[in-house]
Amino acid sequence: MTIEKAAQIRVGDQLPQGSLAEYCEVATGTCSIGPNTFNTAELAKNKTIAIFGLPGAFTPTCSAQHLPGYAALSEKFKAAGVDEIWCISVNDAFVMGAWGRDQKVTNMVRMMADGNADFSRALGLDADFSKFGMGVRSQRYSMLVVNNIVKQLNVEQGGKFEVSNAETLLAQLS
Repeated sequence: MTIEKAAQIRVGDQLPQGSLAEYCEVATGTCSIGPNTFNTAELAKNKTIAIFGLPGAFTPTCSAQHLPGYAALSEKFKAAGVDEIWCISVNDAFVMGAWGRDQKVTNMVRMMADGNADFSRALGLDADFSKFGMGVRSQRYSMLVVNNIVKQLNVEQGGKFEVSNAETLLAQLS
């Protein structure tokens, strides 16, 4: 069975229907204890969300630069009107939860699992990393979503980390 690649989402498009999972060991205002699955359309309704996608939890650039950048600027995002920051990766909710704890981003960044890459595929932002033994993953990107509509989109070229960083998306808010 061949899965057809979706067209890449664009500024002005509605966020596709889908689900993401989050694992919390301690209940928060947005996540009860245990793995929780959320409908993306419901979760993004009437909110401004900074979303960034990356190839994998615990990977070098993702752990050293991408996630820490959003955590470090989380208060500035909130001051600019962002309700939530989501980190999306094609890992399971347990791995994403462990990575969030390791990076100490609890209450700053929601660690959202796209376990089968279904949401990344629906965005048209999936990537085949099979040659690296990693299967289908997410491309590296950032976007600003306001009430389910994409307002900004920054997609990296393969292997780069230049436009999806927190500083770029934060600058686009002003």
